[in-house]
Amino acid sequence: MDYKIQKEAVAYYMRRLYSQHLTTCSGGNISYKINDDAILITPSQLDKARLQPEQIRIVNIKGENLTPEFKLSIETPMHLKIYKKRPDVKAVIHAHPALATSFSVMNKTVNSKLTGEARLILGNVLMAPYALMGSEKLADIVSDTLLKTDVALMQNHGVICVAKSLLMAFNKIEVLENAAKIDIITEILKKKNEISEQDLNDIDKMI
Repeated sequence: MDYKIQKEAVAYYMRRLYSQHLTTCSGGNISYKINDDAILITPSQLDKARLQPEQIRIVNIKGENLTPEFKLSIETPMHLKIYKKRPDVKAVIHAHPALATSFSVMNKTVNSKLTGEARLILGNVLMAPYALMGSEKLADIVSDTLLKTDVALMQNHGVICVAKSLLMAFNKIEVLENAAKIDIITEILKKKNEISEQDLNDIDKMI
């Protein structure tokens, strides 16, 4: 199978990620798991703003590149380890949105207790400690962190979100960047009113 429709979706969300200023033309990666024998992933060293369906690569859960015309994303090992440890996950999006990434540089997590949307969509945002990009160590650290959350900051690197669909994962990226903006603004204004624990518990029951 060529997975034309699924490839179109992966390419679309990568272009959208770029158009929404959530990553750079060479940064970020997206994968979508169809099954253990077919995981679609964005390629390396191509302009993400102009990515086309035919450029989306296919890899299996063992890491074998089934479409070797283009290089796989440097973060392919990280995506695969996430899928191995989180069988419920079907989509992984890694990006470099400026505001949320600035929190990772400060080693500070984004506050998801300021709006109901942030709490519902993000839950608790966790920090994955730094490791070299593309390394097995990074893959281990990030996949372990995502056993406890669907949304993580990657220290001095970027952000990563996982979900059951590409739309849900993309939504988490957007909401995370918006929550980071709200967090920064409320810090500047020196006035912050977090949702109460009881109300947070009520939101958590909706998940």
